[in-house]
Amino acid sequence: MQRSRIIGTGSAVPARIMGNADLEKLVDTSDEWVTTRTGISERRICSAGEDTATLAEKAALQALEAAALDPVDLDLILVATITPAVPFPATACLIQDSLQARRAAALDLSAACSGFIYGLAVADNFIRTETYRNILLVGSETLSILTDWADRNTCVLFADGAGAAVLQGQHGERGILSTHLYSDGSQWELLMAPGGGARCPVTPDVLEKRLNKIKMGSGNEVFRIAVRAMEDACIACLKHNHLEMADVDVVVPHQANARIIQALAHRLSMPPEKVITNIARYGNTSAASVPLALDEAVRMGKIHEGNLVLLVAFGGGLTWGSAAVRW
Repeated sequence: MQRSRIIGTGSAVPARIMGNADLEKLVDTSDEWVTTRTGISERRICSAGEDTATLAEKAALQALEAAALDPVDLDLILVATITPAVPFPATACLIQDSLQARRAAALDLSAACSGFIYGLAVADNFIRTETYRNILLVGSETLSILTDWADRNTCVLFADGAGAAVLQGQHGERGILSTHLYSDGSQWELLMAPGGGARCPVTPDVLEKRLNKIKMGSGNEVFRIAVRAMEDACIACLKHNHLEMADVDVVVPHQANARIIQALAHRLSMPPEKVITNIARYGNTSAASVPLALDEAVRMGKIHEGNLVLLVAFGGGLTWGSAAVRW
């Protein structure tokens, strides 16, 4: 059977670093408070001239270089994002143009922090059915535009960044073994940006009430659901492939909160050295989180040929999912 093999990864973050000390000037918080509750020390924020598309392009170019693939060979470009560069067309179309990938179809996916996993599932199915052979998948976000910098409970979490992967259909044992997607729309109000769409268009009143910014219900409830959902997704993925946690070499989880990652690792009985974390330096970059961490792990030599890699994410929607990859 033809599998979807990840043959190249890349990532990009803005140059501007916002540390916890910078947040102390905006809201009633402290470095100790933020670090203790989230594990985040700093995050990257876009400056003028940087946006979802520019970050995505940089990450894509790195991934294509690593894959030794020319953009003209791409059949499809997928961009997972909830912060598109423009309302329409899709950010993927902007990337197709900037890369000069003239043969590629292009579309965006919106699944919040689970976007990259959802994108993997879409790409994998196109490749397994032999509809396409070479697919570029990018998770790119500029969450700073949705962040309410007066809300100390959320502004400490979110940041900007991009991660990319090139998938190619190849025969053999290596590649994506399976993907597993889940959602619970009844919980959509736990994590959302209520204003700015057709239901609640931007008006002076919406802007004054900051309804176009990220709103989170009970942080404790999000924490509880996220840990359980990601644990269940990991177990389901392994069970589907007749594998055990002992078979897993590396886990790449969504970087939402250090305590969530620690709780997940504990439930899965995974030693810390097998769990990739970079949240301290980048914060929560939503759909960019998993591919950004994956690319860093690859470039740091933490993932080797033949390794079993488990990817898992949870985000607004609510959405969550997992994927098993034989590297």
